[in-house]
Amino acid sequence: MPRLALITEFDGTSFSGFQSQKNGRAVQDVLETALGTLFKENIRLTGCSRTDAGVHARCHLSHADVPFVIPEENIPLAMNAILDDDVAVTRAFYVSDDFSARFDIGGKRYVYRIYNSRTPSPLHARYSYFCPYDLDLEAMKTAASFFAGEHDFEAFCAAGGSQNTFVRRLTGVEVRRAECCPEMIEIEVKGEAFLYNMVRIISGTILEAGMGRIPADSVGGIIESRDRKNAGRTLPACGLTLEEVFYDEAGARVR
Repeated sequence: MPRLALITEFDGTSFSGFQSQKNGRAVQDVLETALGTLFKENIRLTGCSRTDAGVHARCHLSHADVPFVIPEENIPLAMNAILDDDVAVTRAFYVSDDFSARFDIGGKRYVYRIYNSRTPSPLHARYSYFCPYDLDLEAMKTAASFFAGEHDFEAFCAAGGSQNTFVRRLTGVEVRRAECCPEMIEIEVKGEAFLYNMVRIISGTILEAGMGRIPADSVGGIIESRDRKNAGRTLPACGLTLEEVFYDEAGARVR
C-alpha cells in the first residue's frame, strides 16, 4: 500500500490533543475521518507528536497507508473541503514504506508565546498566555541559556508521562520579543524529543525568572536537582505552538 505523509496545521483550542482518545475530540480522529471519506476505507494515522489538549500546531507531521494513489497536490484540497475550519492539511506527499512520522524525525521546534501588557488582547488570547506584570527580558534570556545540551529533565516533567528515561537533548532555547508585536515574548525551544509538559514547564520557569520569583542563575541547579517542585509552574496550553518538525524529506520521498 502507498504510504502518505501529511503536514497539518491546527488550532488546538477545541481539541483534546492530536492522539485519538475515548473521550474528547482529537485531531487524529477528524483527519482519519476525512481520509476515510476520501479513500473509501478506514485509515489509521501515526503522528510525530501527541500534543497536549489546547496546544496548537503550524507544522504537524503524520503518515498513513492508503489503498491507492491520488495525486499528492490534490489531497490537501480534497481533505480541506471535508475538514472543519480549525484544522487543515497544508501539504501531502508519498514516502517510502518504512518511513515513520514518529521515529524518522530529527527533532521539533516549539514556541511558547506570552502576551506581556497591562491589558489583555482578545485577538491574541487563543494563542498566547497573558501576563500583566513587568518582565526582565535579560533575566529570562539568562535562565534560558542553561537548558541547551543533554540533561536529565525530571524537574521539568509533569506526572503522568510514559517515558523510560528523563534524559533529553535540547539544541537551543531562545527568548525574544516578536518582531510583529512588541508586547509578545516568544520562548523558542528546539530539541530531539520532549517529556510530558516539558516545554510548558521550561516556559513557566523562564517566566518566573523574568518576574523575579526564581533567580535566573539558579536554573542550572534546578536541572541538577531533578525535583519538579524546584521548577516553575506549568503554563497553560494556549500559548504553545508546534512550529516545525525536522525530517529528511528528500530521503522520505520515493514516488
